[in-house]
Amino acid sequence: MTSLICGSLAFDTIMSFDGRFSEAILADQLHKINVAFLVPAMRREFGGCAGNIAYNLKLLGGDPLIMATIGIDGDPYLERLAGQDISARCIRRVADAYTAQAFITTDADSNQITAFHPGAMTFSHQNRIADAGAVRLAIIAPDGRDGMLEHARQCADARLPFIFDPGQGLPMFDGAALRDFIDLASYVAVNDYEGELLTERTGLSFAQIADRVTALVVTRGENGAHIYAGGEQLEIPPVQVTQVVDPTGCGDAFRAGMLYGLSQDMDWPTIGRLSSLMGAIKIEHQGGQNHAPSRDEIEARFEAAFGYRF
Repeated sequence: MTSLICGSLAFDTIMSFDGRFSEAILADQLHKINVAFLVPAMRREFGGCAGNIAYNLKLLGGDPLIMATIGIDGDPYLERLAGQDISARCIRRVADAYTAQAFITTDADSNQITAFHPGAMTFSHQNRIADAGAVRLAIIAPDGRDGMLEHARQCADARLPFIFDPGQGLPMFDGAALRDFIDLASYVAVNDYEGELLTERTGLSFAQIADRVTALVVTRGENGAHIYAGGEQLEIPPVQVTQVVDPTGCGDAFRAGMLYGLSQDMDWPTIGRLSSLMGAIKIEHQGGQNHAPSRDEIEARFEAAFGYRF
């Protein structure tokens, strides 16, 4: 069943800083920061939340449909999607803008500093949910501000259940707007930092947010995740990784697991475990879309981690 993925397509320039940001930024000098980080390693990757989610959903055997915008430099991304048999029919090209660009620096503790140029993403509101046709489920991932607002309303009007995934776009919205998103959504997915910011801005506790949706999912990095559903709080264990290489795109991989699990009517413990596994597989590789396990390999690793097959 097709899952509609509303979010960004971007080119990621990813750099590695061998030291720690905390050692280069003085706490008592935050009002006048002027720092430079030597980054011996740099690469350019295909990224953006919608692209990363779609890539991981395809690995699972799902049917992703991306709704996004690209700029005048977007042909390489379209060629990549075609090679992966991921539909681009709901991707709009903006003629006078560049595709969104993220510049990400990761330190030795996996902390990240990101500069982001939205480019064509600013025009995401020109896309219409109705143009997607028959889909079962959607996700509103970080995108242009107006696009996120419009697509949430359009999903609700079409009675299309969706995951609200504010991600790094959360600071764009005040408490009233975030409460509206929650009331329109069927599911909310945040990491622990975003979750704290969400409760602070809305004035709602996790329990209160969970009462307004079918499920609230809070990822906790190496500590797994919490899922609040049906009046219960489920503890989702982490999956042991062989090595931590790059956290870029781990949250997107997790959300792809959610989309697949929901589309297959799995129970929440299984959805959470599959999502956790996808994040673990991703973190063992550089970039958001360079891991390439087969479906059989994913199933085998799930069984090894949890003792049953999904």
